[in-house]
Amino acid sequence: MCGIVGLFLKDPSLEPQLGAMLTDMLITMTDRGPDSAGIAIYSDESQGKAKLTVQSDTPAEDFSGLDKSLGKVLEGAVKMVVTDTHAVLEMQADQMDTARTYLRSEHPSVRVMSRGESLQIYKEVGLPKDVASRFNVSKMSGSHGIGHTRMATESAVTTMGAHPFNTGMDQCLVHNGSLSNHNSLRRKLRRAGVHIETENDTEVGAAYLTWKMMNGASLGEALESSLQDLDGFFTFVVGTKDGFGVVRDPIACKPAVMAETDQYVAFGSEYRALVNLPSIEDARVWEPEPATVYFWTHQSAPTQEKAA
Repeated sequence: MCGIVGLFLKDPSLEPQLGAMLTDMLITMTDRGPDSAGIAIYSDESQGKAKLTVQSDTPAEDFSGLDKSLGKVLEGAVKMVVTDTHAVLEMQADQMDTARTYLRSEHPSVRVMSRGESLQIYKEVGLPKDVASRFNVSKMSGSHGIGHTRMATESAVTTMGAHPFNTGMDQCLVHNGSLSNHNSLRRKLRRAGVHIETENDTEVGAAYLTWKMMNGASLGEALESSLQDLDGFFTFVVGTKDGFGVVRDPIACKPAVMAETDQYVAFGSEYRALVNLPSIEDARVWEPEPATVYFWTHQSAPTQEKAA
């Protein structure tokens, strides 16, 4: 049992409130998973720049001078903003792979939480209210975001085992459920060159979607394929640079509710996660159907696809 929330803003005037709304939504889901928590925020991108969000258990030691040493390797300026155990490293977008390789080799205690032009992920062991407070999430602005509070079933309670999982540029996933074929699929994806960091089943689900999109699928198509290729029970909420998607397995035993107004689309494991959103009393509220893909982007109309 885990708690999931998601918020996709249609109204740009709400963007300064995104972090505060997501934080409130996630705190209401605390009793669904008190082990660890995390939030992904999609915010303004810088032209030609990308952000690497990293974590360390000893940030004072690991982050000291990290921007300068990384800048020497990349032969360019690296901007670093440290918040508690996380730091956001901003660099040229085409230097991202070199930076990740350098960190794995020379700074193995610095772990990558996310990478992308607009995505930042903050996650740690602890209750949602504590994790959100540590990173001042309520002050963050953005266009959309997702969050998760975890009750561990498939792997240890660690920062790396917390959701959301990021396995591709600006793509992340949160999950309630359990995948039964994650071990065989992990081996297949690694052979295909997809980097998977942990033994968590959810990361495999995220990596699967990344792999499908790397091979030309849209987010909606990747989510639809997951209904055929992933065994187990699951509710997925996925974020991409411009989109927000939801899918439940054909049995749909994990709870889920959605709400839509002219200002936003919201997701929660339970309706109580949505009750403080603006004008929720006027929203269209529904339970997402089994084996049905829902997704929205800022560039197109909302889409709903029923799997065959």
